[in-house]
Amino acid sequence: MEWQQYVIEDAVLGDLAAIVEIYNSTIAGRVVTADLEPVSVQDREEWFHDHNSHHRPLWVLKNDGEIAAWLSFQSFYGRPAYNGTAEISIYVNEKVRGSGAGSILLTKALEECSRLGIKNLVGFVFGHNEPSLGLLQKFGFTRWGLLPGVAVMDGIERDLVIIGLKL
Repeated sequence: MEWQQYVIEDAVLGDLAAIVEIYNSTIAGRVVTADLEPVSVQDREEWFHDHNSHHRPLWVLKNDGEIAAWLSFQSFYGRPAYNGTAEISIYVNEKVRGSGAGSILLTKALEECSRLGIKNLVGFVFGHNEPSLGLLQKFGFTRWGLLPGVAVMDGIERDLVIIGLKL
């Protein structure tokens, strides 16, 4: 895939249906998210409105006008002492997975952390999600913790890896 004509911009409410579609496309694989059933646009509206461009953005990566991937920053643990730490999530349209979209978004995220007042980034990734762990490790993230067997999907216990980067 050619990434020469892409843009990264703050998501607008009109993008939410595509964001949800990309998210829902990951559920059946049981590798990326702990949701077991698809979510609706309505289910995600409050989550969408929790984001803002100056503190906890939600970005979409568009290529030829179509949303190829998205990245969100979320507050970690919800208390003021943790304001300098953000959890990131990256979801990529199945048509372009493995093409570098995640790297493009993560590069932008790292460039913007200072402006956003973020000193630490964390990700919560299933231990069997090798593509996501590999992407984050490529950018210098290291394992900060492990929650063994905390998720059960289709009768299988799955580990949750806490992976982080101090900026």
